[in-house]
Amino acid sequence: MEKPLIWIIDEEWPDYELEKQLLKTQYPGCDIRFSTYDYAADLDAFGENADAVICQVYAPMPAATIQRLKKCKIIAVYGGGYDRVDIAAAKEKGIYVTNVSGYCAEDLSDYVMAAIFAANKHFLVAEEALAVGKWGANAVEDKGIRLRESTLLIVGCGTIGSLVAKKAQVHQMHVIAYDPYVSREALAEKGVEKVDTLEEGFSRADYVSVNAILTPETTGLITYAQLRLLKPSAFLVNTARGKVFVEDDLIRAKREGLFRGAMLDVISAEPPTYQEEIFDCDGLYVTPHISYISVDSFEELKRRACGNAITALEGGVPRDWVNP
Repeated sequence: MEKPLIWIIDEEWPDYELEKQLLKTQYPGCDIRFSTYDYAADLDAFGENADAVICQVYAPMPAATIQRLKKCKIIAVYGGGYDRVDIAAAKEKGIYVTNVSGYCAEDLSDYVMAAIFAANKHFLVAEEALAVGKWGANAVEDKGIRLRESTLLIVGCGTIGSLVAKKAQVHQMHVIAYDPYVSREALAEKGVEKVDTLEEGFSRADYVSVNAILTPETTGLITYAQLRLLKPSAFLVNTARGKVFVEDDLIRAKREGLFRGAMLDVISAEPPTYQEEIFDCDGLYVTPHISYISVDSFEELKRRACGNAITALEGGVPRDWVNP
């Protein structure tokens, strides 16, 4: 394909120099167009003729859009999640959908461990304590136990969860995992104990790291029924997707004092309006979906997304195909 039209839909990146370099090296005469998530007018003007779409995880790609794509061979998503893309509609049109799985496993696992350390060493309450004049032991209500005495539950022990486990084990944490798709033997090889139910895991955990991908099966997976089993001292970290939790249940359980707190890099409504109730719940610390960010992760993400697009345009099967 000599001069494909490549449509990039995004509101995240400050520049696209790497994408331009990669795509124009492969296709010197290619036409690269850009749109925000409000792309209806662009779909009419040029988008329906795109040969490839490269889009951010937040970009909506419903069936109504996909059905209008006349020449498209691939929808390449910038990221691991692809829940905004109607993959069934794409498959019906013969369009590959790809993600970029595992590209930020190091970054996400570092975030999880940083959150655990912040909770364990009381960083999250220090500013509040200083504001009311507390110093020393008086500044900390929940003294907590040492990491080496604590149990970490990992919900979803794939590439990212396994790396979280490995880093936690360096600090002598006991690691248990809930993942119906990974065998007891495979987890044992990693030094991880398998639990058969979320209820067992939540009742035993001092820390919980949620690393499950968002699917119909995992949407609303964690509810009040599990949260009420937590120890009052337990702390949660979510770097997966906000909708893995029933968010109202998470807020309710925290307000009832059923657990100590949570560090949430993802919430149900993304991007948010900032009017969401989760921003007004003490002890739920929200960061703006930044756990994946590093120079290295950005470069891998962009290279693989563009590589998937080029492979499809060249008639090959892209490495990260998710809708076979």
